[in-house]
Amino acid sequence: MRNRIIFTPLFLFFIIFSLTTAAQNQPPVEYTVCSACHTIGKGKLIGPDLKGVNDRHDEAWLISFIKSSQTMVKNGDPVAVKLFEENNKIPMPDNNLTDDQIRGILTYIKNYDETAVTSTTTAEKPKSDVPASGQDDSSLKMQKQKYGPGNTRPTFIIFFVLFLIALIDLTFTKIIKAYFVHVIIIFVSIFVLGEIVYVEAKELGRQQGYSPDQPVWFSHKVHATQNQINCLYCHSTAMESKSAGFPSTAVCMNCHNVVKKGKITGEVEIAKVVNSWNTKKPIEWVRVHNLPDHVWFSHAQHVNVGKRQCQECHGKVEEMDKIVQVENLGMGWCVNCHRNTNVQFKENEFYKEFAKYQEEIKAGTRSRVTVDDIGGNNCQLCHY
Repeated sequence: MRNRIIFTPLFLFFIIFSLTTAAQNQPPVEYTVCSACHTIGKGKLIGPDLKGVNDRHDEAWLISFIKSSQTMVKNGDPVAVKLFEENNKIPMPDNNLTDDQIRGILTYIKNYDETAVTSTTTAEKPKSDVPASGQDDSSLKMQKQKYGPGNTRPTFIIFFVLFLIALIDLTFTKIIKAYFVHVIIIFVSIFVLGEIVYVEAKELGRQQGYSPDQPVWFSHKVHATQNQINCLYCHSTAMESKSAGFPSTAVCMNCHNVVKKGKITGEVEIAKVVNSWNTKKPIEWVRVHNLPDHVWFSHAQHVNVGKRQCQECHGKVEEMDKIVQVENLGMGWCVNCHRNTNVQFKENEFYKEFAKYQEEIKAGTRSRVTVDDIGGNNCQLCHY
């Protein structure tokens, strides 16, 4: 009996140690958000290389920066401002991570061993400035890992095995006589497993940081900033339609019928556009910003009626060589925007039927009317 009592804790320790050792080279689930824009020791991707970041900045600064880099930029933090300017002023999205989760990411980066990394992290390969057509997209792979079961699998397996061991021993083998041990293991396992399911379900379908390769290398920075081409020239349906649309090859050829060589890509990429025109085969651009099928969204409602600027939802596109999804486009993000955005209520015939608000504005008891006030957060508005 004494040997069995000693053996049981050792056996459980061995199981936990073995599973933990097998999983220790896996990145924490939170790191997949970072890996969409960063590498570790493989050069700059969209953001800077993270190798040695623990030595370049102290922990407290890193935690604040990762949580909200733009807050630090707006507050004038010199290091944050410098990083922002060095990386084409592409804002790093805010993260709702706890201090401990960020410390876990920093520990993973500090102890990162490329030779020990499993195939689940091979998507961190650096990209060339001009990706080849048809090249596998590392960001897309990371998104599949993030929203699939693979990235949280080690932790899930560890606690699921512990749950089964405790349940089997409590019901059948009865090796451990202390009932409270089973209860603790079972309840802790249920809590951890439930949290994993909740977090993964909440993030399902979101693609913040998504930046796929395109069939033709195209730089918004070159076209929108250097050449001063207005957004609506290419996305002509944004003012009147649900979708902003992709430009047809005919639109591209308005310029590239003459311009055959680019300063960055030479003749290779423009030749693909010309070939599309000659063969009458459309360019299959990859959509970056996607919403679930049950969500209704109209560009006309926001761009035309609401007078929203492209950058409010898409980030500073005019400074991007390669498009990346900056915001998470989640429901909470949209709802908060509707709560904080004023509508052009005064001297607007469209809103004359809102008599109550009109009277309150005239009486001085109301200074503004938001999208939320006029029903912008009603469920049926976006979900039919």
